[in-house]
Parts: sequence; C-alpha cells; structure tokens
Amino acid sequence: MIKNLYIKNYALIKEVNIGFENGYTSVTGETGAGKSIFVGAISLILGERADSSLLTNKEEKCIVEGEFDLSRFKLDDFFNKNDLDFNKTAIIRREININGRSRSFINDTPVSLTQLKQLGNQLFDIHSQNQKINEKSFQLKILDTFSNNKKLLAKYKLAFKDYINQKKTLDHL
Repeated sequence: MIKNLYIKNYALIKEVNIGFENGYTSVTGETGAGKSIFVGAISLILGERADSSLLTNKEEKCIVEGEFDLSRFKLDDFFNKNDLDFNKTAIIRREININGRSRSFINDTPVSLTQLKQLGNQLFDIHSQNQKINEKSFQLKILDTFSNNKKLLAKYKLAFKDYINQKKTLDHL
C-alpha cells in the first residue's frame, strides 16, 4: 500500500508531497483536473517509459518517489532474487534527467526498468473504466486482502479442497 508520494518537476507539477491514509484510495475529478498527470507520475515509478518532454523546468531533473508499506505483500522472494534489502517499508524512486535518461532505485539500490515493473505490478493496479476490476479473481483477491484474515482464508481453502475431493468420489460412485 502506498504511504507517501513525492513528485518534483513533472508536467504541471513543480513539487508536491502527498500522504495517503490506510485503506482504499481512489482518484476522481472533473475532466482537466490533473488525474492523468497524477497517474502518469505514478506510472514512472511502476516502470513505464519516460522522456524529457515531461519536465516542467527543462534545466532540472524530474523525481517521482513512492513510499510503500510491504507488510501485506509476499515479496521476500522478489527482493532476495534481485539481491535487494527487504524491509516492511520500501522507497521506489525514478529520476529523469534533462537529457531524457532515467535512473530507477528500490531502497536506494539502482535497478533496471524490468525489476521496477515486476515490483510495481505487484504493488499497484491502475485502471480506468473496464479493466482488471471486472475480473472475479481480482475482486476476490481485493476482498481477501482487505479482510486481513489469512487464517480464515487458509481454513476455507482446505475445506473447499476437501469438498471437491468428496464430490469427485461421490460422482465416481
């Protein structure tokens, strides 16, 4: 879950620091309110392409940095596989230089865009109308995460598996 977002020198944004409360966050607004700019900045720390045309001040680099609470995610394998320090809080930063080149960091360790995308895909789901939110598997995952009751979910999965096995036995008989 994102805890904080810092954006500097991106599109119309000179500099902004936004804190987020626990729980679900939705960004809404009128046409032209800046939602696309906001989402574009977040997309940078998720590994999307960047270029210097997005810089407000062409003489200064752009920085987008997000602080994430990883305590609800199972990301130990990702961090171990990529030789990164794992903490319950992660800082993901993307810098775009005036020449359009970018650098990416996870907890101050330089990473590739591929690594950034891999982590970003697990932390964020950006969608507009009719995307992943319509998938039943995604809806269940959101509910399971929001309920924060892993023990009950594990117990249910075992009971359901047992039910399926018993049903197969009954059908066979």
